[in-house]
Amino acid sequence: MPKLQRLTAEEAEKKLLKAGFQHIRSKGSHRIYQKDQERFVLPFHKGKILHPKIIKDLLAVINKSSAKN
Repeated sequence: MPKLQRLTAEEAEKKLLKAGFQHIRSKGSHRIYQKDQERFVLPFHKGKILHPKIIKDLLAVINKSSAKN
């Protein structure tokens, strides 16, 4: 199984926005994005690498939302 990409919050945000998600609100250091019924909460700590589980969930929600279109 190939390794997941190592992404910062800024890079993950770019991927979400490119996939059509919209930033709907922020609470503390978390930003919430939504596209149709799909919602994703992104912990936004500038310059830090995201945990692999978060990246896995991010890629899954992007693939799921793009498969619907």
